[in-house]
Amino acid sequence: MNEMILTAPEHAEADDAASTHPMFREIESTVEFNKLRKRLIRLTREAIDKFGMVRPGARWLVALSGGKDSYGLLALLLDLKWRGLLPVELLACNLDQGQPNFPKHILPEYLAKLGVPHRIEYQDTYSIVTDKLPAGATYCSLCSRLRRGHLYRIAREEGCSALVLGHHREDSLETFFMNLFHGGKLAAMPGKLLNDEGDVEVLRPLIYCAEPDLARFAEVMQFPIIPCDLCGSQDGLQRNAMKAMLDTMEKQMPGRKDVMIRALGNVNASHLLDPRLFDFAALGGRQ
Repeated sequence: MNEMILTAPEHAEADDAASTHPMFREIESTVEFNKLRKRLIRLTREAIDKFGMVRPGARWLVALSGGKDSYGLLALLLDLKWRGLLPVELLACNLDQGQPNFPKHILPEYLAKLGVPHRIEYQDTYSIVTDKLPAGATYCSLCSRLRRGHLYRIAREEGCSALVLGHHREDSLETFFMNLFHGGKLAAMPGKLLNDEGDVEVLRPLIYCAEPDLARFAEVMQFPIIPCDLCGSQDGLQRNAMKAMLDTMEKQMPGRKDVMIRALGNVNASHLLDPRLFDFAALGGRQ
């Protein structure tokens, strides 16, 4: 069962009150929050520009789970669009996966209140995951694959050229170290990629944004957060170990996370060990 709302605010006026999206107007404007918001906007714009995400007139499907990161993603994209800095059409989408006690009313009511175009779709992937995997197993991988497949389908149905996700700096770094320690490869979450079928782009505009900043942003914005009862309650995940390791590094050496995320975009192939990326055989000394 799908729900579609196709009304949205138009453009802003010149005065300060109208130069920001209505969702920000009831938020207390403090120096701290203004700095936070400007930092998140700056980093989001940097990612959008650096990875060439925007094609004017395109339509983006913005995945909205009800967590702090996807709410932050939507808010920042709406802010940029309201300011005339994001010439694309946004369609928010929540995939209700049938988790127990999922509050179905929260997201459609929130989006309707803001006048945000959206689609709510129900697909019971919860039953599939719990049926396929034994009790106590980690559900994240299978759950993610099923969710992504449905989102690609919805993007095609809605004429969207891109699926936009709320992954942030920590998500990319954790993935990098999971691949390093457990997969034996150097790979992280890129800011932009093309799906296997080659018809939908996957965009991550928050890839430079820090998770603590997004958490604080969500707190001030008072987003109606919906916890994940399926995977969010599981302990002992490999990703949790990577998160703890990175947090320890950051406490001991403040600023390391920013250095590491920049390192992922500053690769020197000749100083690694992959002959597929650099022709070591062609190197030779003077005769």
